[in-house]
Amino acid sequence: MRLNEIRFTDALPVDGYGPGFFRIGGEVHEGAVLVAPEGVQAWGGFDDTATLLALAGQLDVLFIGTGGETAHLPEGFRAALEAAGLGVEAMNSPAAARTYNVLISEGRRVGAALLPVAAG
Repeated sequence: MRLNEIRFTDALPVDGYGPGFFRIGGEVHEGAVLVAPEGVQAWGGFDDTATLLALAGQLDVLFIGTGGETAHLPEGFRAALEAAGLGVEAMNSPAAARTYNVLISEGRRVGAALLPVAAG
């Protein structure tokens, strides 16, 4: 089997996660986060569309991690992002992080807004 090293260019990969946190690019971030080409920042969840709307035109797809379980996005939240031209895909946060990592390794224009998983 041949193994190839993945290079993430300038994008930061999601290295791991746990109850209430994400490890991104080797640093731990508590709570909900937005990972985008500009870096990592806190995200206020579904009430914080302004942070995500600032990415319009910069991303092809924005993955929304809904925590430990996949959930429907609030209709107004989804509508605001799609009206701004952001492609939105909702899935649980672990799946969103994995999908984001695969696509940044391909050099794609993607971001991820991730709600943390709960302590289990």
